[in-house]
Amino acid sequence: MGFKVETGLYSAKLEEAAAAATYAEEMGYDAVVAAETAHDAFLPLVIAAEHTSRIQIGTSVAIAFPRSPMVTAMIAWDLQRYSKGRFVLGLGTQVKGHNQRRFSVPWTPPAPRIKEYVESMRAIWNSFQTGGKLDYVGQHYSFTLMTPNFNPGPIEHPHVPVHIAAVNEHNARVAGEVCDGIKLHGFNTMKYTKDVILPQVMKGLEKSGRTRAQFEICGGGFLATGKDWKAVEQATNEVRRQISFYGSTRTYQNVFDHHGWGDTTAKLHEMSLQGKWAEMPSVIPDEMLSEFAIVAPYDKIVDEVKARYGGIVDRVGFGSASRSKEDEEAVRHIIKQLQGA
Repeated sequence: MGFKVETGLYSAKLEEAAAAATYAEEMGYDAVVAAETAHDAFLPLVIAAEHTSRIQIGTSVAIAFPRSPMVTAMIAWDLQRYSKGRFVLGLGTQVKGHNQRRFSVPWTPPAPRIKEYVESMRAIWNSFQTGGKLDYVGQHYSFTLMTPNFNPGPIEHPHVPVHIAAVNEHNARVAGEVCDGIKLHGFNTMKYTKDVILPQVMKGLEKSGRTRAQFEICGGGFLATGKDWKAVEQATNEVRRQISFYGSTRTYQNVFDHHGWGDTTAKLHEMSLQGKWAEMPSVIPDEMLSEFAIVAPYDKIVDEVKARYGGIVDRVGFGSASRSKEDEEAVRHIIKQLQGA
């Protein structure tokens, strides 16, 4: 059995969403996702849904806590209806600093809160679909009012798959308990996934009464690839930058700690405070790079992905920003190989 293969909208700019989504569907991808970095993650998916017919669309990820679960539930319901059941809601909790200082929302331990977030959306969607009484009361969220005037009514595909991103073990357990899947952070290694994330997912699944077959594991790490080793080397520069960026965040130190690299976080964090962003990638040695990323040219990438993620990950991300004819044909072939791996 192979992998589902997804790619990102390289820009979430609305004027570019139609072309990007159409291109992804023509290339044979299973899904296209929008990230919430400099742009909203939901808006481009409306356009993506309009200009495609087969491919799944999703957020990877939308930040949960700045939005009420009611707001997110309404957006997801509309996207699910408009896409005819092709929408996957990917949510992330973000770190304390961004919640408080970028979004100006209160911070509490994220695992109990995201659990209620998902549960309350399920209750809201059930009320939308059945017209039944909305009655969800939790510690963090309470929803007890839904009148006909504000109920959008039933849709053909009422189950909206929800995935959450997880780096720590608490969110991983919540994913297994109340979600349809987990999005492994790019700042992740297979050792950390096997030793920390997967056991917690399985605990959550056991508590929910479900099996691993009823749950989707997405992602796993970074890819540095290209048509030849020269292109791969260029790609590794960007991967080192991303590792150093995420590694400077103390919330993610557990991953470094698991490999005995805990002091790297303090070093990167201090450099970030000094504004030394351009110098930070030099802190990431080859040994660390190989744990966080698959580094291989196109002709070897499928075997490398199978070796690292086979039997663990259900959905992988693979993309190429190049639009050369040669690269397009190579990427099409890789997508098919991964899907049939």
